[in-house]
Amino acid sequence: MTLPDLQPTLNSPIVSVRPIQLEDWSGLFAVASDPLVWEQHPATDRYQEKEFRKFFDDALNCGSAFTFVDLNSGDLIGSSRYHGYNQSLNEIEIGWTFLGRNYWGGVHNREVKKLMLTHAFKFVDTVLFWVGTQNTRSRKAVEKIGGIQREGVYTRQHGKKEFPYVVYELKKMEFTL
Repeated sequence: MTLPDLQPTLNSPIVSVRPIQLEDWSGLFAVASDPLVWEQHPATDRYQEKEFRKFFDDALNCGSAFTFVDLNSGDLIGSSRYHGYNQSLNEIEIGWTFLGRNYWGGVHNREVKKLMLTHAFKFVDTVLFWVGTQNTRSRKAVEKIGGIQREGVYTRQHGKKEFPYVVYELKKMEFTL
C-alpha cells in the first residue's frame, strides 16, 4: 500500500500551498499574532508567542502541514494541514487553518481550499472539517463550500482543556469549487 502525499506543493496563479518550513516562523507568527484571527477558535490565546510556538512546532513535526504564500507579494498569509488520514473510511481532515484577515473570504482563501480539496480528493472520497462550536465564521465558510454537518458534538483537547467541536464533511462527488 502506498500512502498518499500528505505534504505536496500545490500552486495556482495567485497562491502556493507548500510544506511548512522552520524559516516560516516569523512570517507565520506575524499573521497569527493578530488576536482577531483566533477570537472564535477554541484556543483563543494562540496569538501569543508561547502558544503559537507550540502550534508551529507541532505543524513542523506532523508531516502534513502547509504554509500559504501570496505569489504576487511573496508574503506568508496562513497555514493549514491534513490530519487523520483513514484509508478504511476513505477520509481525511483539513484543519488547523488560519489566514491573515486581509485574505478572509477572498480569492486567495478560495484558491487555498480548492487546491487542498482537489489534492485530497485524489485519494479519499470524504474530507472532514472539525470546527469549534462557537466559530461561526469558519462554520459559515465550510457550509459555503458545501460542507454538511454531521450529527453530534465532539471534543478535542488543546493543552489541558477539552473543547466542543462540530464536524462537517464534504464528499468528492459533491465538490464544486
